This record gives sequence, structure tokens and C-alpha cells, in this order.
Amino acid sequence: MLELAGIIILGIIAQWVAWRLKLPAILPLILIGLLVGPFATLYTEGGEKLIEPVWNGKKGLFPGDGLYNFVSLAISIILFEGGLTLKRSEIVNVGPVITKLITVGSVVTFFGAGMAAHYVFELSWQISFLFSALIIVTGPTVITPILRNIPLKKDVSTVLKWEGILIDPIGALVAVLVFEFISVGEGSAFTQTALIEFGKILLFGTTFGFTFAHALAFAIKKNFIPHYLLNVVSLSVVLLVFVESDIFAHESGLLAVVVMGMVLGNMKLPNIKELLYFKESLSVILISILFILLAANINISDLQLLMNWKTVMLFAVVVFLIRPLGVFLSTQGSDLKLNERLFIGWVGPRGIVAAGIASLFGSKLLLKGEPGAEYITPLVFMIVLGTVLLNATTARFFAKIIGVFLKKSEGVLIIGASKVSLLIANYLKQNNRHVVLIDNNQSNIEKAQELGIEAIVSNIYADSLTDNIELNDMGYLMALTGNSDINKFAIDKFQKQFGENGAFRLVDVNEMKNPENSPEEALFTRTDDFIKLTDVARKYPSINEIELENKEHYHKLIEITKNDNDIIPLFIKSLDNNLAIISAFSKNAIDVKEGYKLVYLGKVFD
Repeated sequence: MLELAGIIILGIIAQWVAWRLKLPAILPLILIGLLVGPFATLYTEGGEKLIEPVWNGKKGLFPGDGLYNFVSLAISIILFEGGLTLKRSEIVNVGPVITKLITVGSVVTFFGAGMAAHYVFELSWQISFLFSALIIVTGPTVITPILRNIPLKKDVSTVLKWEGILIDPIGALVAVLVFEFISVGEGSAFTQTALIEFGKILLFGTTFGFTFAHALAFAIKKNFIPHYLLNVVSLSVVLLVFVESDIFAHESGLLAVVVMGMVLGNMKLPNIKELLYFKESLSVILISILFILLAANINISDLQLLMNWKTVMLFAVVVFLIRPLGVFLSTQGSDLKLNERLFIGWVGPRGIVAAGIASLFGSKLLLKGEPGAEYITPLVFMIVLGTVLLNATTARFFAKIIGVFLKKSEGVLIIGASKVSLLIANYLKQNNRHVVLIDNNQSNIEKAQELGIEAIVSNIYADSLTDNIELNDMGYLMALTGNSDINKFAIDKFQKQFGENGAFRLVDVNEMKNPENSPEEALFTRTDDFIKLTDVARKYPSINEIELENKEHYHKLIEITKNDNDIIPLFIKSLDNNLAIISAFSKNAIDVKEGYKLVYLGKVFD
């Protein structure tokens, strides 16, 4: 009981430390696991681990294969949660790149790392390629924290996010095939067995995932599941899909749950956000437990195998040669610039799936007496810990050095997807600005998406919005809802992250009565609240431009708008099409020149 409670408590403490220091949680989790596991044998009186994951006859949490069964089920839930976050709309521009990364990139890593392990550590080809298969994966749990605080173009962030999630089951499948090869033995039987296993995995994995996703969606839409049971029923279905698919085709469960998550995540389902929040919370707990358990399961003798120059050489080849080579081949002919390709090649941390499956297969091969199997778990953990540590400490600096770090984020995040917001967002989009709408109303979001505007269903009171790495290029924040409390909360919570160049909100009724006391973040003018904007948008649903002669002409037009309730000034467009947001206190700060344009909502100037 003490061990189990200790793991959960230490795991949550590690998650908090990671959040506080803005690091991937995997770092403190693995370090804690090593401290209470193999390193504990160096300082405890009896030379025993403080936490023993596998029962050894005296103590331990899991008897027999219990640990590995737990690891498998936990990874299935984590991958399902990752699949829920994948949206087809996000990969319109970078879909081919992602496809190549998870195919061509995987092939390069598989053969490159396999040959490196064989020649550097003199391992058998079977063990070498099992190692290379395991490190194909990257992982969303380590990618997201690293990129969260680095302002990048959306395409770069999207490529890394999708690669991290989609490549997990691919790496797992390749590892399964290699493991089957080792289990079956060399000879002609391998080719036939491998092909059969691969076909069964693809068939049952995709079939079970697709079928059960639609079945669960049907049950949700028809209200067959009460609201209070939705999350736990979904969890049980995920476990059912994983186990059933695995019964029909060994190790196909990972693919099945990813497919199920992707299908559900791209459906128009009520309560899908609640399901995602639940799975996120569950994933945090599972990841915390898993990493500590797996790190604690390593022995000192395993770590001693790595204390030589061969380890450094293998790590350098994998990180500085094989990863960049795979990325460059995969992005050849794409719209990504050279510096963006370099950055993607630099960022490739390995995560929970690599560590989990390595422990699973490594231990099974050890029990079979396979030569070199003792290297699998420590080598993979070395790659996991090394890549995460390297990327966590250097990614931001490297982004600045090669020029992918956005010095000024020009994206615009709009809170609220009303008709006014849609008009403004559409205008910004037409003027080549990356604009994203946030609203918790599914209907409003759908209207925005029908217009081709990027929009996200999200509750701004939840923390998930701050984890969305595709919003890293947001530099302007506009709160345009009809609720003044929400507008003020949005400014307070997201100003630093999404409004570094300017955070603005609509004034409320009381502020309109006392315009001299309007806040600095007041949007447009001191007399434009949500009701007025909505009324003007209803009567004149268009955004117009008028060319300015000079600063005096601009001020004259602004005075006209103060007396005409059907015209609301929005932006100033410069000669190079840059847009400056007009706020209550900004008119004197805008250096208006001849040829600039006043952008406004409402009727055309007389």
C-alpha cells in the first residue's frame, strides 16, 4: 500500500515541478523512478529498492506479467487520448510532410539506428533492429511541453504534434514484427509469419477501431448513455477495443485505440470536450505512475552497461545524423523552409511508448535467454532521457539561432464566434493573418468552419487552451463575447501568452457611461459594446475600407464615427497591408500616412 500511494504522490509532485519549471514531466518522473529504484540500492541499508515494480519473492507490486499488462492497458488509454486531439483540418497544408515523416522517416530511423546499434555495441541484428524499432516513436507527451513556450509557425508545430501521435503505433507495430521475428527464429518462417502478423494487425486494428468508434458515437448521439456515465463507459470501451483487438491479432490493440480516437475526434459529437478533459486527466495520472514504475524497474547492472564511449557514439548518431536525415528526406519538395526543416530535425524526443514497450519486450526476451536482450531497456531509456533533456534545454535557443523563432507573433486569437467575430475573422483571414476563433458553442464554431475560418470549441476557463501548441504564433488577443466577465477573464488569463502585441476587449455598459474611465484594453472606441456591434453587423454585414489622405483626414473620419452609430472603426491598414487594431487609446499612437486605409464595420461613408 505504501509503495502504491508513494508512486501516485511522487508522480503528481513531479508533474507539478515540471509545470512550474516548464519542462516535460518525463524528466522529473524518470529521475524519481531511478532514485527510488536502482539508485536506492546504493543508499538503503539493505541495498534494496524503495519501490520494486515486479514481485521478486519478497516484495513487489505486480506478480508475473502483471506490470506488463498494466503498462499495455495504460499506453492504450494514452494513445486513445492522443488520437482524440487529431483533427483533419489541421493538416491541410502539411499532410504530405506528416505522411512522409511517419513512413520514410520511420524507415530511415529503423535501418539507420539498427545498423548503428549493431556496429557500435556489436549486438545481434535482431536485437539491434528491435532497438531501432522502439526509438522510431517521438511522443505527444514530450513534444507538447517543449514547444508550448516557443512561438513557431503553425505548420511547424502541427507537423511535430501529428508526427508525435501518429508515429507511436507505427513504431509499436514495427517493434512487434521484430519481436515476432526474434520469437519465431531465423529462416524462411520469418517472412511468412511476419507478413501474416502484419496483415492481421492492420486488419483487426483498423476494423475494431473504426467499428467501435462509430458504435460509441451512435450511442452518444442517441443518448443511450447517461451523462454521468459517459466518461467511464468510454473508458471501458477503449479497454474493450484494445483487449479484443489484441486477442484477434497480437499487439494490434495500440493501432485500434488510435484509430478509434481519431474517428471520434473528427466527429461532430456532443460532450466530446468533456470526454477529452477526462482522458487528459487520466493520462496525467497514468503517465506519472508508468514512468516511475518503468524507471524503478531498471537495475544498476543495466545502467552499468551504458557507462562507456559506445553509448555517447550511439546517441550522437541517432540524434545528430539519423533524425535530421529522415526529416530532410521526408520534407524534400515541401513548402517548409530550410530552417524549419532543420528545427524539425533537431526536435525528436522519445516518450512513454518507447519506454513502455522497451521494458515489456526487453524483459520477455531476457526470460527467453536471448543474447543481448539486457541492452534493450537501458539503451531505449538512454535515448528517451537524453533526447528529452537535450530538446528541453536547447529547443528555444536553437529556434532563435536558425531563425524559426517568431520575434513578433502576428496571429490573432478571437474569443467568441458571434456574427461580428465571423465578419472580423474573415476579413483578417483574407488579409493573410492567421486568425483563430474560440467559443464553447458548437454551432457557432461550425458556422466559422463553414466559412473556412479556423475555429476551436473550447472553454476558456479550462487549462487545455494553453497547451495548444498550434496557437504559439498568436500575438493579438481580442475578446468579443457578449459577456463582460468572460472578456475580462480572457484578458487576465491569456494576455501574456496570446496577447504579447496587444490584448483588447469590448467595453461593458458601465464603462460606456463613463468613457473617461475606460480601461486601456478597450477595443475600438469607448462607445462600442457587444450590443452596438451586433446591431451594426445585422444592418450592414460587411467590412469596408476607405483610403486616407493624411492623419488629419483619419481624425476627421474618427470624429464622424462618434456621431454615427452605424459606423464602427476597426483597423488601420498600412501600405504593406499590415493591420493595426484601433483601440480607445491608440489613435494618437498610429502614424497614419497617405495611402493608408481605415477599415470599418457598417455603412459606407457618405
